[in-house]
Amino acid sequence: MMNAAPTPGLLASVADLHEMELARVGGADIVDLKQPAFGALGAWSSESLTAAVMLWNAWEAQDVSSVRPLLSATAGDQPMVPALLRAAAERVAATGVPIVKVGLFASKHTNECVEALAPLASRARMIGVLFADQRPDFAILASLSRAGFTGVMIDTADKTAGRLTDHFDALTLGQFIAEAKRHGLMSGLAGSLALEDIATLAGVGADYLGFRGALCSGGRTGRFEPERLAQVRARLLAQAGG
Repeated sequence: MMNAAPTPGLLASVADLHEMELARVGGADIVDLKQPAFGALGAWSSESLTAAVMLWNAWEAQDVSSVRPLLSATAGDQPMVPALLRAAAERVAATGVPIVKVGLFASKHTNECVEALAPLASRARMIGVLFADQRPDFAILASLSRAGFTGVMIDTADKTAGRLTDHFDALTLGQFIAEAKRHGLMSGLAGSLALEDIATLAGVGADYLGFRGALCSGGRTGRFEPERLAQVRARLLAQAGG
């Protein structure tokens, strides 16, 4: 009998410090600092990121458990101008956030942007985010690996244009995951994911599934609900058991 794919971790995107705490204690594996009101990868301010890192480090110092969530933050919806994207990513990394996520939007300059981020990727954990509704070329994964990126995710840029599963089927996403693994990259899937997407996506082999709207009442800019986070986490665990 074939071994089942490992259960993906749960990435929860949060918009403020209170939500950050709720996600941490609620069982998220990655707590992702993202301001959904500012775009697909809307960024927190430097001051807010610094405060978040200080609070996070204080929690870490008190936490005696062996399993701790990771902390990441987005660099905002930046134009594909190498110097601008590098500056935005450097700003986030300078606050002490351990994982920096950068959006790699469709552009003829995307590979140049990846090359510009290589120096930062040598001293910070970098995640490149591709966008399913822009039909990304998976060949860029080789460039991310060469530049020293830690991982890659697929998300959606236009949140009004459907969920990730409306753009890519499980076979295509499985091919993406396989390509990421071939290049030594951690992988994640996101994009307006709902509870019912877990059954489809949990088995394709991604390291993480990312959620925002499913965790909130009133959509992705609404109120973060711990009960919804618990539902997502329970569904992931149940899928593993099934």
